[in-house]
Formats: sequence, C-alpha cells, structure tokens
Amino acid sequence: MRFSIFHALGAPGQLGEYHRLMREAREFAVAAEDAGFWSVWYTEHHFGHEGQELTPNPVLMGTDIAARTERIRIGQAANIVTFWHPLRLAEDLALLDQLSGGRVEVGVGRGLYGREAMNLNPQADPRDQEQNRALFEETLEILKKAWSGEFFEHHGRFYDFPAPGLKWSHPLSPATEDFTTDGEITKLAVTPAPYQRPHPPMWQVVDSPRSIESCARNGIQGILWLPPVSALKGRFDLYRRAATEATGREHALGEGLALVRDVYVADTMEQAREEFQEALLQTYRWVTHWRGLSNLMEEGEELTDEHELSFDFLQDRNLLVGTPDYVAEKISELQDEISLEHLMLWTTHPGLPHKNAMRSLELFSEQVMPRFSSEISTSAISTSGTSGAGRS
Repeated sequence: MRFSIFHALGAPGQLGEYHRLMREAREFAVAAEDAGFWSVWYTEHHFGHEGQELTPNPVLMGTDIAARTERIRIGQAANIVTFWHPLRLAEDLALLDQLSGGRVEVGVGRGLYGREAMNLNPQADPRDQEQNRALFEETLEILKKAWSGEFFEHHGRFYDFPAPGLKWSHPLSPATEDFTTDGEITKLAVTPAPYQRPHPPMWQVVDSPRSIESCARNGIQGILWLPPVSALKGRFDLYRRAATEATGREHALGEGLALVRDVYVADTMEQAREEFQEALLQTYRWVTHWRGLSNLMEEGEELTDEHELSFDFLQDRNLLVGTPDYVAEKISELQDEISLEHLMLWTTHPGLPHKNAMRSLELFSEQVMPRFSSEISTSAISTSGTSGAGRS
C-alpha cells in the first residue's frame, strides 16, 4: 500500500509568517521522505488573504521540495489547468520533471472558486460548467501534445497553436518542413520534453460520476477526498468499470485511485481530538461554505436541516483521527471495503501547530505504516528537524 502526504499550506491571521510556513513545509517533506512516504502533494489557490489556502503555484513549490529531497515523488493536487496558459504549464511541469530526475506526478483540476477563475481566466468561470469542462479537456489535450517531444499543432475552441501568419527566417534555424510551410510557422515543439516518457503520470481530483468516468476513460488516475466509505464504493466501482472498458483489461477495484483522508495520530483518542479538531473544523467550515454537507452523506442518506458540521459528525464518516491502533484499524477497513491502494494523509490543516503535525507524522510512520508494508522505512523522525546534504 502506498502512503503519501497531502500538504495544503495555510495560517489564518499569520500571513506575515509565510517564510516560517515554507520552513515547516520543507521540514515536513524531508521527514516524510525519511519515513518512506511515496509522494507529497501541494495545492493551488489564489488571492487567499484569509490565510486559509496559501500555495498559488504547486509547480514552484514542488521545485523547492525536489531540490531538498532525493526519492519522494512530487505531486500537485492540483494544478488548476483552466487558469494556466497550456504551453507554459507544459514547459514548467516538464522542467520540474527534468530537475527532479523524473519524480513528478501531475495532478489536474478544473477550479471551484469564481474569485480565482474570473481574475485569472474568465473562460474558466465555474458558473458555466460546460464551458469550464470544455476548456479543461482542451488544455489536457494540448499538454499531452506538447509533451510528445515532437512538432505539433492544435486548433481548438479556445487555443490556436501556432499563432497563424508568423514567418520564420534565421540562419541558425533553417525553416524546414518539420515546422514551417512556405516559410510560415505551422508547428511548434516545446522544450524540454519531460524526463518520464511519454509524460509524467497524470491524476485528476474528482468526485462526480461524470468526472470519474471521464478520468478513467482518458487513462488518468483519480484522487477523492470527502465521501464516507459507503458513498465511495459506487465511485470506486464506476472508475473500475470505465477503466476496464476503455483499456480492454480488467482493472481491480482501487487500482488507479488515491484517497485523501484527514489523519491525526496521538497517544490517546482524547488527545488526538483535542489537538486536531479546531484546525480540522476550520478547513471544513471553509470548504463546506461552498460545497455544503452533501458530499459527506452516507450512501442513500438524505441531507436534512438536522445535519450540522462538527467533529462528531465527521468522525464516523471520513476521519482517521486517534491512536495508532485506531487509525490502523480504519485503514484496514478502507482496504477491506474499497480495496484502497493509495492513501494520502492530510494532517497539516491551517492553524495546527507544526510540532503537533510532526509528532503525528512520527507516530504514523513508526506505529501505523509498518503494519501495511514491510518495505516502508521506519526511520525515526525528530520533531526538532532533520538535516542533511541539500536540505537547508
């Protein structure tokens, strides 16, 4: 079983301490690598003056982490590709893949917040879901073409590459038929190509049946977060069936999917709740303001006015918060119920003290992970920091 870190940076009311957040994020990533975690993932959000979501560029964040680590894979959960110029994103991700020695996992998403979309790319307006989806799908098509390492062209609804009418004449770059016609540029080649060929593994943050099925049919792996196990079963099976049909190969339940879970480990159940619940609920208050509680319903359960967000409401639905024994038992349930192969731990909720996050990581790596894989390193993690070459 794979274990990864989902790291959303945030510090409500502490924007002036951004440099400290960077230092803590670096320490957390290095500790995760030392403990044998498979990958670490960073988010993309913009204009977060509230301090709740503070990573505007997961590619740049991943570049910093890649320079301080050697083995752990670097993911984005996700690049909001509808906000990016597709050729620039293709270049940046390919460059990160080269710089990291082929450790990139490319995560993509469509975008949720109008405040972000309308100020970065109005065509990505989430109020127009059909246009947003069309922009997303066209951007993915361009990324794959750009990563091919070949000359390519693209003429779509939103983008036209290369731009028409451009002549090319340079003595050090003959205008060959590979990329020109009658001296006019008719194809482009993006450099560098990715280290991993044909391109880095791709993931999409998904929840709705339409997105899950599209993701599976396009050979993209899926990342889910909120729903309880009973509601995940249908989603996992839908991905399995769509992937099987698309590839002609029988896919196992859980194959190609990762699940984000809010995880906090302490010596006692009471301590885990006391230390984690306020930071956790701060995140959920932020997220459910737009999403509501519908994604947290059990299969067949109706959302009513009696449902209220609280730690008790979440605990039995989707939390892995408690002692090492309790958390290990809940992971075993996920394996039994949905054949989970890849768990992403979200511990670093905005407002949680760094020392607490490090202690939880230590307990998880030493007392939970070894129960699920004999190959996982159980190197001790010091809450006072980790030093080493290239890890300043």
